[in-house]
Amino acid sequence: MKNVTKWVIVTRIYLGFSILSLLSVSVMALFDPQSVMDLVGVSLNNTDALSSIRGVYGGVGLTICLSILYLLIKHPEKGAGFLSIFWGAYAFSRLITLISDGPLGDFGNQWLMIESIMALIGLGLWIQLNSSRRKQKFVLQHKF
Repeated sequence: MKNVTKWVIVTRIYLGFSILSLLSVSVMALFDPQSVMDLVGVSLNNTDALSSIRGVYGGVGLTICLSILYLLIKHPEKGAGFLSIFWGAYAFSRLITLISDGPLGDFGNQWLMIESIMALIGLGLWIQLNSSRRKQKFVLQHKF
């Protein structure tokens, strides 16, 4: 029982860290979309471009943060699984760029590493939580 509780706490910390990371970009995109694009050297030259960054990084990012918050509270193991896929999809997208378009710059390489690590942490936590819960259920079912 203590083992499961320990892994739930670690998973919730991971989910909370992910929320804060994503929320910082979301808020930045909502209030100053150009600042988000400055990170990759892209200029937003019209209101459609500004509204697109606000929508995708701001609005969608905020929705993802709220979804992760719900999972943090109600289903941390599902949250770890979701974030493993989420961060992994970001890393996979960068790998596609690397293969299709050539080497990434410093920003892309740094985030490829961060997203890959976050995906592996999420996968590890998901596996650990599901394994711990299965063991706990087995012990409870087979007590004499």
